Amino acid sequence: QVQLVESGGGLVQAGGSLRLSCTTSGRTFSSYAMGWFRQAPGKEREFVAAVSWSDGTTYYADSVKGRFTISRDNAKNTVYLKMNSLKPEDTAVYYCAADRFPWGPVTTKVEGFGSWGQGTQVTVSS
Repeated sequence: QVQLVESGGGLVQAGGSLRLSCTTSGRTFSSYAMGWFRQAPGKEREFVAAVSWSDGTTYYADSVKGRFTISRDNAKNTVYLKMNSLKPEDTAVYYCAADRFPWGPVTTKVEGFGSWGQGTQVTVSS
């Protein structure tokens, strides 16, 4: 059973930065695409960013492109989300997720990810 633990959330002013971390255990981390999603109150969970298992190719939602950067450190079994130029509309619970299957193509859909962390709150004040 894979476990994912997020950290790094908090309260920040608009224009500020945060770095989220997600450490995994229980499987071969390097074989799985990883993603970040977020869910604001009253809204559905939405894709934020993903990184492939193979060559580190990254994918972003249009709303965060140019501001957020996803990266992974396979030696540390950790995936990161660096968030710059934060906006109040970025306020949400952020979830780390691992692809449902190893060695697969990257997906941006919630149903493509089989393991989830508990979430970390990010609040951006105006």
